[in-house]
Amino acid sequence: MRNLTSRLTIVIVIVAVFGALAPIHAQDDKPFDGVEINILTFTGPQIAEPLQRRAPDFNELTGAQVNVVTVPFADLYQTILTDAATGTNSYDAFVFAPQWMADYVTAGFIEDLTPYVEADAALEWDDISPFFRDFSASFGGSIYTIPLDGDFHMVYYRVDVLEELGMEPPRTWDDYLAIAAAANGMDMNGDGEGDYGSCISKARSQQSYWWITSIAAPFLQTQGTSQGVFFDTETFEPLVNNAGFIRALEIYAETGDYGPPDEQTINVGDTRTLFITGRCALSMDWGDIGSLAVDPEQSTVQDLVGAVVTPGTTEVVDFETGELVPCDETTCPYAIDGVNYAPFSSFGGWSGGVSASIDQETKDAAYAFLSYMSQPAQANEDVTIGRTGFNPYRISQFEELDPWLDSGMSESAAENYLGAIQDSLNSPNMVLDLRIPQNQRYQQVVLDTVISQFVAGEYSAEEAVATIAEQWNEITDELGREDQLQAYLGSLGVER
Repeated sequence: MRNLTSRLTIVIVIVAVFGALAPIHAQDDKPFDGVEINILTFTGPQIAEPLQRRAPDFNELTGAQVNVVTVPFADLYQTILTDAATGTNSYDAFVFAPQWMADYVTAGFIEDLTPYVEADAALEWDDISPFFRDFSASFGGSIYTIPLDGDFHMVYYRVDVLEELGMEPPRTWDDYLAIAAAANGMDMNGDGEGDYGSCISKARSQQSYWWITSIAAPFLQTQGTSQGVFFDTETFEPLVNNAGFIRALEIYAETGDYGPPDEQTINVGDTRTLFITGRCALSMDWGDIGSLAVDPEQSTVQDLVGAVVTPGTTEVVDFETGELVPCDETTCPYAIDGVNYAPFSSFGGWSGGVSASIDQETKDAAYAFLSYMSQPAQANEDVTIGRTGFNPYRISQFEELDPWLDSGMSESAAENYLGAIQDSLNSPNMVLDLRIPQNQRYQQVVLDTVISQFVAGEYSAEEAVATIAEQWNEITDELGREDQLQAYLGSLGVER
């Protein structure tokens, strides 16, 4: 971490009580002396760690006392909703999944940050990639959150293991399974014990339910980002009761045959530890493994890790029949060498919002802290540190290699890692996460529950897709099918 002195020259823009904006420099009096900010996020250490680490520096710079409060991820959505809806207002700002924004914005729970951002030169808003400015920060044409993170799923592989096997990185999910089967049982870290072909966390009530969408996506979305993978854009029927989603469930289940015996109960932090300590040939994750792999205190796989866009498929769903058909120029217009890729912007990247119900001075201080965290001087360092959970989202983070090299990455590793993220970000068939009212119920409640029951053997693949479709339709009918359809259609366009 850079020392505080090097950051004291940073200009922090705040909003005064009457809306006049003024730059505050280090030599000025501390603008938020005596102000206390309570920020809610999930139990880390990732995400909470950089907030907690930088809070004392922000206090010395501005006088504001920042308290970071955490709850388990499974409770975060409802804790924010309950605190705001009841008027308890225990929290002044929230760092959360931006896809939940629809529920918080329409209820008036979080502040419109557009005027703050427009007056904040230090934030360098135009340096944030357009996708994250749009999908992760904006709703209905206004800005409601400050991006702190960028999220895409990728597949990581052990370069040395694949070389020993004489196999290439996976292009398709069938390739993934073949590599996992071939590598399973090899001693990959030299401790004399067999290791695992694949490590993908499958614990319920964690963050596992996003994985199935990455596996199903290339079967379902072929015509570009605006097609979507969750619902039919005319009827709003769930796109799950078909041969593609069934095949995705079968793939997901088979990865467990090559994974640790407790994979059904371990979370993503556990699989990251397994991978960076040399126990896995493959894993699917967000960008965290790339930076964790060079941590000299934890990793044994420095310069042995490669990253690729999530695998694709050579067959896709014909939605008239629900069956799989081969990729061709019509069915897969964006295919590369016959493979349809559909990289998933899962989650969207942790972002910070400010409560609309607090006093103006506290709003100003909360916004200033979120801006401080996102400004390049802090953010371009934090994304290179594995324990933060923050992944690249600024243009400069992709263009400037020095911070990555300073973190311990070799130039080739940095280019490979950043290139895999950019391949996802630039794909014309990139998949957007679900961002409609009460998406948390569709995904974090129904999808998470049914997928975990399927993995536990309580449902067949056919029974699982039928159950997901039935329960999603129940939510839709409760909320209003036409309203949900219009919200879904509105969420499928995105600036890049």
